Amino acid sequence: MIYNPDTERLDAINENLSLIQYKEGLTFGTDSYLLAAFTRFQKAGIGVELGGGTGVVSLLAASRNRLEKIHCAEIQPYFADLIRRNAELNCLTERVLPHLTDVRDLTPETFGCEAHAVFSNPPYMKPGSGKDNASPEMNTARREENGTIFDFASAARRLLRHGGYFTVVYRPDRLAELLHAMRENRLEPKRLVMVYPSVSDKPCLVLAEGKKGASAGMVVSRPLVIYYDKASGLYTDDMNRVYDEFSLEFLF
Repeated sequence: MIYNPDTERLDAINENLSLIQYKEGLTFGTDSYLLAAFTRFQKAGIGVELGGGTGVVSLLAASRNRLEKIHCAEIQPYFADLIRRNAELNCLTERVLPHLTDVRDLTPETFGCEAHAVFSNPPYMKPGSGKDNASPEMNTARREENGTIFDFASAARRLLRHGGYFTVVYRPDRLAELLHAMRENRLEPKRLVMVYPSVSDKPCLVLAEGKKGASAGMVVSRPLVIYYDKASGLYTDDMNRVYDEFSLEFLF
C-alpha cells in the first residue's frame, strides 16, 4: 500500500503528478503552485527547498525541469519520509532528495555543493499568534516554531552560490520583515508579485525573489488576480495562463 487511507489521501494534482497528503496537515494549494511557477528555469541547476512539507513544490519544479536536482529540507520526520514516498511515487527519487534537518543548521557541506536556487513556502505566523490548530503538524507548518523568516533567509545566504536566487511566497502584511531579512542576508530583492483573490480584495500573497550579491533595484510586476469572482471560482485569464505555462514571466 502506497498510502494509509485512514490518515492520508492520494490526489492527482496534474496530468503528471500524484501526491500523498496528510489529512491533518497542510495540503497542496495556490501558494505552493505559484512558488514553483515563479522559480527561475535553471535546467542543470541544483536547488534547495527549505521546509518541504509533502515535497510538492520540489516535485513540480523537478517534473517541469526547472532544476536538475533538488534537496528538500524538512524538520518533521513524518513529512521527510512523505517527501521520499512522493518522490518514489512520481519516479523522481534521483532528482528530489529529502533531508531530515533543521534549516538553521544547513550549510553547503550538508549537500556537498552550493545551490543555484533556494526556495521556500515558510511558516507565515509568529508563535502564539492567531488560533492554534488542532494538529501539531499544522502548527509547525504555519508558525515560526523552528525558525523565523530571518533564519530562512540566513540559510539561503549560506547555501547559495554568488548570483544564486532565493524565491519565497509569504504574507503581504509581513512584507517589510521579508525584504529586511533578505537584504540583511545579501539577498537583494529583484522581483516581486502581489497576488489578489479578486479585484475587490486586498492582496493575499506576495512572491519575492532575491539575488545573492546583486546590486539594488527591484521590479514589481502588475498584480496577479486569481478569480474573476470568488463565488463562481472562475480563474482569470492571467491565472489560467500561469497554469498553462507554469510561469509568471508574462507579468513582468
